[in-house]
Amino acid sequence: MQDVTEVTPQRLRKVISAAALGNFVEWFDFAVYGFLATAIANQFFPGTDVSLSLLKTFGVFAVAFAMRPLGGIFFGVLGDKIGRKTILSVTILLMASATTLIGLLPTYGSIGILAPILLTLLRCIQGFSAGGEYAGSIAYVMEHAPRHRRGWYGSFIPVSTFTAFAAAALIAFALENALSAEAMGSWGWRVPFLIAAPLGVVGLYLRWRMDETPAFQAIAAEAANHAHSPLSETLRTQGYAMCRLGAFISLTALSFYTFTTYFATFLQVAGGLSRPQALLVSTVALLFSAAACPVAGLFTDRVGRRKTIASVCVWTLVAVLPAFWLASSGSLVNAIGGVLLLAIGALVCNVVTAALLSETFSTRNRYTASAFTYNVSYTVFGGTAPLMATWLISTTGSTLTPAFYLMGIALLAMAGGLALPETYRKSLSDDTLGDRIDAAAVNPALT
Repeated sequence: MQDVTEVTPQRLRKVISAAALGNFVEWFDFAVYGFLATAIANQFFPGTDVSLSLLKTFGVFAVAFAMRPLGGIFFGVLGDKIGRKTILSVTILLMASATTLIGLLPTYGSIGILAPILLTLLRCIQGFSAGGEYAGSIAYVMEHAPRHRRGWYGSFIPVSTFTAFAAAALIAFALENALSAEAMGSWGWRVPFLIAAPLGVVGLYLRWRMDETPAFQAIAAEAANHAHSPLSETLRTQGYAMCRLGAFISLTALSFYTFTTYFATFLQVAGGLSRPQALLVSTVALLFSAAACPVAGLFTDRVGRRKTIASVCVWTLVAVLPAFWLASSGSLVNAIGGVLLLAIGALVCNVVTAALLSETFSTRNRYTASAFTYNVSYTVFGGTAPLMATWLISTTGSTLTPAFYLMGIALLAMAGGLALPETYRKSLSDDTLGDRIDAAAVNPALT
């Protein structure tokens, strides 16, 4: 089987550019909703109770995540059957179309209850598309990258994700400062959603010009292995590996969406900052995260995946309480410091997760297993992060309760992540990766 180290540096740069830029478009579209949550609440869930309106808005956010495992299964199976390139083109087309339509939706004041119903439907389409995006982009890059630098090259996919969220926050921040409250409510909130149309065209063009990965081409060339591993076989042979990795991704999901989506609202509700100030703080932290991802990639390539897992879980346990305390202090400077503490944990989790998604599973079922594992964890812990945090604070009256929730998930992540074997120097062409992890779960002597 062809080894991924045979890919030339020139081709590798094109691979990363196409995957990362397409991923940027996909997650910019998905991120806009979170940063405009308060504006959307006013337009689609009007009422006198601000907390209730936000809960409904974040409820739609969570419902969209319920579609991500379905999208992961659907696109994962197709990606393992017909290749990575075609599926990644389809996902970006779906996402851009749904996002553009959200920007054109009539509000509750125009069509009543039909407005939030249509909003929920379009968010579900976004979630379905997102289910096939991230794991596919990661697999595409990893199946080209040299084994000793997979953390470094794979880190550019999280870079594009954080940059996409930063761009969404920056545009929302600019609109908040440039427009009056009336203008923002009537049409300003639509602008970031409508940007999805031209971005989607660019992303689709880049994706369609990509080549298939060497690892998948090698599998497809072997007649005996041409039939990919079906979902039932993937769950049967990769189940233990999926559960262990999923436990760690729970922290990746929760820390990411607490930091990128919920915290802009937390800074306003608990910290007393204005919406533009909260968006500015989020933008600074997101740009920091994007810049620091390659450093985290170098770190995990140097020390390995297991030591990175242990380090980031300990960091979360130590840093999360000070982060929430600083963010709720009412000081802009303290808020930036608090968000940066959360950002470090979130970005390191994302970088090591990017590597593990491909290294844990074999080529014949990599897309299916990684997409399903990733999206189930993100549905349970990421999609519910804003809703859970809002509910915890509303129920207990303490702004620190979401921090304790994060700490509990960090312990779960450490247990699951450290149960995985070290994979950072192993060839992705080894088609027994996930099988051996599952066999070792039954018989530890096989490790």
